[in-house]
Amino acid sequence: MSLPLTKAPDSICILRLSALGDVTHVLPTIRSIQKQWPATKITWIIGKLEIQLVDAIPDIEFVVFDKSAGMAAFRQLRKQLKGRRFDVLLLMQLSLRASLASWLIKAGIRLGFDKERSRNLHSLFINHRITPISTRQHVLDSFLEFGHALGIKEDVIEWNIPCKRNPERIRENFKHNKFIAINPCSSANTHAWRSWPISSYAKLVDFITGEYDIPVVLTGGPAQYEIEYGEAIYQQAMHKPVNMIGRTSLKQLHAMLNAAEVVIAPDTGPLHIANACGTPTIGLFACTNPQRAGPYSFMEYVVSAYPEAIKMDTGKSVDEVRWGKRVKRENVMDLVQVEDVIDKFKQVYKP
Repeated sequence: MSLPLTKAPDSICILRLSALGDVTHVLPTIRSIQKQWPATKITWIIGKLEIQLVDAIPDIEFVVFDKSAGMAAFRQLRKQLKGRRFDVLLLMQLSLRASLASWLIKAGIRLGFDKERSRNLHSLFINHRITPISTRQHVLDSFLEFGHALGIKEDVIEWNIPCKRNPERIRENFKHNKFIAINPCSSANTHAWRSWPISSYAKLVDFITGEYDIPVVLTGGPAQYEIEYGEAIYQQAMHKPVNMIGRTSLKQLHAMLNAAEVVIAPDTGPLHIANACGTPTIGLFACTNPQRAGPYSFMEYVVSAYPEAIKMDTGKSVDEVRWGKRVKRENVMDLVQVEDVIDKFKQVYKP
């Protein structure tokens, strides 16, 4: 078989294991495929955490790959896929683990990334590549290129992740119908350089609640770093936020982000979950390029100090450095000014 396809394939297997933000970025590609080829069966091999966000989506078969299980995860995947063959495999992850897992998937077309982005032996596991006009694009747009290579003619920028409208954990903690959500951290301590300073968050909380008399909810995962960060924000703020960090499941977190009036966060999975919900989302960026990893539908709401960070780190402009270049400097997020975030919030939130 050659690309683009001249007729709808019977089956497509998508391999994208993680992370939460990237999982949301895959969905518009799936929606685009489903619109043009509604009879095509889609199987998605996905991570153990990430499945919790999307498992209620209909018309997709999910196969869970638990990377924490080590070699047992590969054996389980081989068992689950024994005797199966797909028309197309979309290898949408560049990690060596994902590439090795893809070797257990039988498919005539094995579509992967272009040469410029390819790394971790990715090229050895594919027989076709996407051919984007430019590789300096948002991650979501790079995933849409997989559909373009197959012959998808129309991009469908929709997510449609099933979600509860009235999160129980919110009702348990206060009676307000409206709230602002702040997800202050990236998901892991190794990404601490993405998090805005505690004192800046505390000032923002005090402004929002003091000026608008609307409660702020802190959201986040169960990592000890996140829990301690949220507690420090709570202690510094005069107007105490409702601290839900580490106290919700992923589905409950999704529901809170969906129910919020506005979500404020740095480059982290919940930022993109909120974007997928259609919740107005203010992204805080300095160490990563928002043009590559910002909230896709709310790029105009980004507060970015990335150009200044790149200049400080390399002496070059954004256009002169590798696309996706990260600034991994301690306190780089200090470049994002509280006043700029407050100004953006005033533009976004209209009570």
